[in-house]
Amino acid sequence: MTLTRRDILKLGLAGGTCLAAPAIVLAESRRPVITSGVMSGDMLTDRAMLWSRVDRPARMRVELADNPAFRGARQLLGPETLPTSGLTAKLDATGLGGMDEVHYRVRFAALGDHRAVSEPVTGRLRLPPQTPRNVRFLWSGDTAGQGWGIDESRGGMTTYATMLDQHPDFFIHSGDTVYADGPLEERVELANGETWRNLVTPEKRKVAETLDEFRGQHAYNLLDANVRRFNADVPLLVQWDDHETVNNWYPGEWLDDDRYTEKNVSLLAARARRAFLEYTPLRQRPESPGRIHRRFAYGPSLEVFMLDMRTYRSANSRNRQTGGDETTFLGRSQLDWLLESLRHSTATWKIIASDMPIGLIVRDGDHFEAVANDDPGEPLGREREIARLLQALRDERIHNVVWLTADVHYTAAHHYSPERASFKAFDPFWEFVSGPLHAGTFGPGELDATFGPQVVFHKAPPEGQANLPPSEGYQFFGQVDLDGESETLTVTLKDAAGQTLHRQVLDPVMA
Repeated sequence: MTLTRRDILKLGLAGGTCLAAPAIVLAESRRPVITSGVMSGDMLTDRAMLWSRVDRPARMRVELADNPAFRGARQLLGPETLPTSGLTAKLDATGLGGMDEVHYRVRFAALGDHRAVSEPVTGRLRLPPQTPRNVRFLWSGDTAGQGWGIDESRGGMTTYATMLDQHPDFFIHSGDTVYADGPLEERVELANGETWRNLVTPEKRKVAETLDEFRGQHAYNLLDANVRRFNADVPLLVQWDDHETVNNWYPGEWLDDDRYTEKNVSLLAARARRAFLEYTPLRQRPESPGRIHRRFAYGPSLEVFMLDMRTYRSANSRNRQTGGDETTFLGRSQLDWLLESLRHSTATWKIIASDMPIGLIVRDGDHFEAVANDDPGEPLGREREIARLLQALRDERIHNVVWLTADVHYTAAHHYSPERASFKAFDPFWEFVSGPLHAGTFGPGELDATFGPQVVFHKAPPEGQANLPPSEGYQFFGQVDLDGESETLTVTLKDAAGQTLHRQVLDPVMA
């Protein structure tokens, strides 16, 4: 308890020298500590999601202002953090209309003692414009995979620092936000004789199975100072893929993996989804809890469509069916939603954020993990959903659709055209691949000719080399620049140092 001046005088201790210092220490010990920084995301013209995490049960407090000095700041009371939510807190901050840049400051007050308040952590975000202006955003995926965790002696996850230097308006994380199936070793001997030294937490010593172990995967990445600085300054649009749960998973799968005591993948995925939603600034809708696919307009010229290629898929297979439920990938409801959303979009450019590529062959043993099936003929299996989508875009004259993806751990620019394809009922389009952010590097992959892809550029490890550590420099992200006046879209593929590897300038097709 904190002693008052009257208490001290009653004890006969002039000035209270002996007891004042312990009282301060006790008060300090009750102050919550923000452990994982702050994030923002899922921004609309008048609202955005704010996120943080604290070390004990507490109540979130937020200040909002249009200036970094927080003059005239508005106060918001956020939710309580409890162990049942992993001590995370998310607030859908509304009433932001008319603000271009939002500065926010987060504190937590201890439950039961409102005077015990954490030190503040500040963040900023830029809201979507309502009139034309230049826009820059980045995308990539794959964080802390293949045994490559945080090596603080090498600066940690430095690609995040490079991306922050590009001053983007927002960032799309294309999935594999964590590697819940990838335990870390404290030391990894490198081919050049050096040693990679991972920071390791208890949750990263084994595969994730319990809800707390999945939470620990996300908490681990937020130990990196580069990640925290990036998250505080750049709003996020986040999607998931397989490694948030387990490699190449699909609903209904049962594991044959001795590392797991829980073999039911659908149960693991339910725990993984909950942890993913707790640890990301993703807005959840009461009518559709847990939904990950969604859309965001960012000004009059740009709209982003975030896909979920994991939740609705059928089992991985030879992927050459001519129809039926076994060909599901996006799923009927999501595919219908996407088509309807594209029809009603008034944006010039329509960005499809896809957690997996279309034409690259991604194998799962003798089966296939993505869309392509290594059969260059007419669409079969999961290719049928993509064929339906591409044909609808052509028939309904929906132009300027660009696909952005990650997953395959190298970077590439692919151009798809019906003149090279077996299936010809579509308009030409681009798919750009980037990543990893901080994981092993592989590739390049093989392309399936069904939709006529052509490699315009790629960069991957030298032939015969795979799972290169981040220190080798084969880490990648993509940058997209929209010119507010001409509406030209420029896509640039960059490496971990920020060097330009390839640039593609796209002029809009006007209807």
